[in-house]
This record gives sequence, structure tokens and C-alpha cells, in this order.
Amino acid sequence: MRISIIGGGGWGLALAKLLAENQHDVLVWEYNPDFLDSLNQYRSNPVLLKDIVLPDTVSFTDSFATVAEHRSDLILLATPSQFVRSTLRNIQPSVAEKIWLSPKLKAILNVAKGIEQNTLKTIDKILEEELPPAVHDKICVLSGPSHAEEVAKGLPTTVVIAGSDEKLLIILQAVFSNQYFRAYRSLDITGVEIGGAVKNIIAIAAGIVSGLGFGDNTMGALLTRGIVEISRLGETMQAWPETFLGLSGIGDLITTAISPHSRNRSVGFQIGQGKSLSEIQSSMKMVAEGVETTRSVYQLAQKLNIDMPIVSQVYEILYNGKDPHLAMRDLMLRELKAEF
Repeated sequence: MRISIIGGGGWGLALAKLLAENQHDVLVWEYNPDFLDSLNQYRSNPVLLKDIVLPDTVSFTDSFATVAEHRSDLILLATPSQFVRSTLRNIQPSVAEKIWLSPKLKAILNVAKGIEQNTLKTIDKILEEELPPAVHDKICVLSGPSHAEEVAKGLPTTVVIAGSDEKLLIILQAVFSNQYFRAYRSLDITGVEIGGAVKNIIAIAAGIVSGLGFGDNTMGALLTRGIVEISRLGETMQAWPETFLGLSGIGDLITTAISPHSRNRSVGFQIGQGKSLSEIQSSMKMVAEGVETTRSVYQLAQKLNIDMPIVSQVYEILYNGKDPHLAMRDLMLRELKAEF
């Protein structure tokens, strides 16, 4: 396949390497001129993926006209969730028409994880609003336990690809799968989007728990109740309950909550250690999706009248400066209730 990846961050580059190793022709669009220069000169970005060199079959550009000329079979959207809409709107209309309405285009695959600010929409809904109706059935999402650093090194993992067309999903499974990367399929795109987005908030909470010096019991309890909150939101939005027991639910949650690669966990850990959010963000080179998603999901839970106490306390810590010790106390002293 001819594949274009819009977004040359760590995840976009890891997937570029994977797809090139699977014998596909890959073009990466990257807006940052310094990053693009490094990619063109050295075929690497040591800021985002240390010690990883991309295959010669991957090419790089900052031009959407070049993306259109690539005549892609598959387009991956790998920009942070809060920039998906603006990135699509920055494509010149005549160029956008060539990209999205190309007769060769088989699928549009989102690999970012988040809920948009203000609109409170999942990324598939953003794509439905911004892309022509003729391609709506081509919109898919990939999620699961898949840190870019480990995928780029070829360490084994499994993911799920969700969409509305099972025949297309079977094709995409074959495009991505190899000896270290196995793709499952799902028709529950809403559940996969929600799981991938909200687990980042629980990962921030997990980092806070670690930063405060709490133990394994606390972490196990947090992750268990965290998946309950993810499921509550997802099922209210008509997702399938079983999705949250799968790769984009509990699988991605566990990985993001415990891994040293997790930017969201790192933000939480530093907060638990006493740093402010502004101090942490000013020192970060990459986006921690869970920070903005916390605000979106908090507002969405309020709108839908869903009880999400962990999300609420993370929101209070991040945006209202609540002391993490007090947040933990308030979680523990809530009204007692049945588990389910």
C-alpha cells in the first residue's frame, strides 16, 4: 500500500517504521521544521524516538500537496487530538479534495487518543464533521497497549482497529500485523475511542498515587475503579461493555498507568511529588493527551450526569490546584455503596 501519515510525532514515526518494515510505501507529513530537517538529514528524531532510524522507504514532507500527489491507499492521522480539527482545516480545499476523494483511498485511520475541548466529541465524530460524507464509512481508529518507544524497537504487542466496515478492518489487520505487532478488529468505534481517551486520565491518577508514595494495593484499587468509570461513560454513549475488558480498555489502561514511557503517568507522578502543572508542561517536549482530556471528560460527565469520582478529583488537582492528599481522602470517604 501507499500510506501517508499526518503527524510525525513519536507514535506517527513508530508506525511509519512498522509499516515500512511491512513493505509499504510510507510518506510522513510533519509541520515542525526542526523535526522535519532532522528526519530528512538523519532519518530520525532523537528528541521523540531515541536511537531509532527509519527505513529508506519512508519519505518526509511539510506539504499537503505532496500528500495529495502520493495518492494514498491509507491515511493515518497521528496529530494530538486537540489539533486534529485545525490540522484538517489548514489543508487548502482544492488539495483536500484530492486527498480525501481520491479513488485510491481505502481508509482513514485515527491513532490519536482524546476528547476535543469545547465540543466534547470523540475524534471519529470530528472526522465526520470535517471530511466529505463520501468517506465517512472509511473512518477507523487504532488503539491498545502500544507505546511508541517499544513498537519502534519491535517489542511484541497487540492492538485493536475499529470501524464500521468489517471487510475494510480485515484488510487493515493484514496491513499492520507482523511478528511483533498483532491487530484485532472491532465494530465498536465509540468504545475504542472512549477507552483510549479516558485511560489517559486514570494514568495521570496512577502517577499521582505513585508520586505520593502509595503502594500496590492503592494502584490495584485505582485501576479497577478506573475501568468502571471508563465503562460508565462508554456505555452511556452506546459503546459495547465488552470493549472495556479488551485491548483499548483494560489493556491500554494497565500499560499507560504503569509504564515509564507514559507521558500521562509522568505528569501525575510529578504532581504527586509536589510540582505544579504549568511547571511540568513547560519542561515537556511531547503532549500528554490526558491533561486536556481531563477537562473534556469532566465536562462530558457533568453534561451526561455520570458519576466519575476519579476523573473529578484529577480535574480538581489539575485545574483548581487541589492538594492530592486531600483528593485521595475525599475519594476514600465518599458514601459507601455496592460495587456494581
